[in-house]
Amino acid sequence: MISIKSDREIELMKEAGRIVGLVHKEMKNVVRPGISTWEIDKICEEVIRANGGTPSFKGLYGFPNAVCVSVNEKLVHGIPSKKEILKDGDIVSIDVGACYKGYHGDSAWSYAVGNVDEKVLELMKVTEEALFVGLEQVKPGNRVGDVSHAIQTYVESHGFSTPIEYTGHGIGRSVHEDPSVPNVGNPGKGELLKKGMCIAVEPMVFMGKPHCRTLSDGWGVVSRDHSWAAHYEHSVAITDDGYIILTKED
Repeated sequence: MISIKSDREIELMKEAGRIVGLVHKEMKNVVRPGISTWEIDKICEEVIRANGGTPSFKGLYGFPNAVCVSVNEKLVHGIPSKKEILKDGDIVSIDVGACYKGYHGDSAWSYAVGNVDEKVLELMKVTEEALFVGLEQVKPGNRVGDVSHAIQTYVESHGFSTPIEYTGHGIGRSVHEDPSVPNVGNPGKGELLKKGMCIAVEPMVFMGKPHCRTLSDGWGVVSRDHSWAAHYEHSVAITDDGYIILTKED
């Protein structure tokens, strides 16, 4: 069932989103060669808790950590590890969820580690741009398929791909609510967008083919062809004529 949020609920979600934004602000200073994904997780959790939130993902469906940290060919749901050390030339996506007074914010961002190959930088640029291309379609009267189609068309026009198995979603009192917001779709199809709906739009993009598999840990998702991936996400609230981004530090 689709949940329409009140003004009060959206204000609480703004605070949850602000905490998420503060985490990503800190990650700009933290991500560097030599740091482990475990250390990244611990710093993220510290920032969330220091600002009055709790980690949305910790224990969600049994996930063991505060955030998902996914390196290179890992698309999503990477479990942080002391053994996984970032090195020069890597890219890492950090997916952060924070809960504030029962409401959630969710945002993922990809970061370059040191000196990154030009083609990988292009992947990151296109994926981030695809997020905002999709958000241009977020307004009352449009449908989820308009968002999905815009993302898919933009990604594929640059020679990249997005898997159909992983999507954006509604958000509010639960991290994952209806509707599903795919990155592949047809315009004019899917759920009607209305004022007060809150959704997380999140292009997840492979440099190669859109085929993936889940690792033996039951969480991490990697490309089958070992091509690298990028992931960008914002939670937004639909307004009278568009949207506002909830997951910003300010």
